[in-house]
Amino acid sequence: MNDPTRDFNEVIHTIRKDDPRYARGAYYFLRQALDFSLKELHKSGDLDKSNHLTGQQLLEGIRLYAIDQYGPMVRPVLEHWGIRECRDFGNIVFNLVECEVLGKTDQDSVEDFSGGYKFNAAFDKPFCPERITPTIKKPRLG
Repeated sequence: MNDPTRDFNEVIHTIRKDDPRYARGAYYFLRQALDFSLKELHKSGDLDKSNHLTGQQLLEGIRLYAIDQYGPMVRPVLEHWGIRECRDFGNIVFNLVECEVLGKTDQDSVEDFSGGYKFNAAFDKPFCPERITPTIKKPRLG
């Protein structure tokens, strides 16, 4: 946060007065997912010295963190918070940017989060069992 005296709870309260679309938990989750993403990208060496993530990098980090934290319940949890598509993550990020909790470059936009991934493929598919095609043995005659 740019102003260390400003409490994150206060920031969320202020944001939600103007934009009540997303629950408080969504903001805490996004902040934790951002920390997770930064750590993972540092480990893999895929983050530049600026510590700035692209929208796509953050979306992938959010996906991995959400699956790790909530397992097969990830979709219902996100939906409970008002998150139904990648653009919702972008809206939350830019709400935090407007309150100067997060920074952005001139190239960053909420559009960076549009069309990131389909939620059913990202959050449901990892927990769906593979379909097994039954093999029917024909009886041998004679």
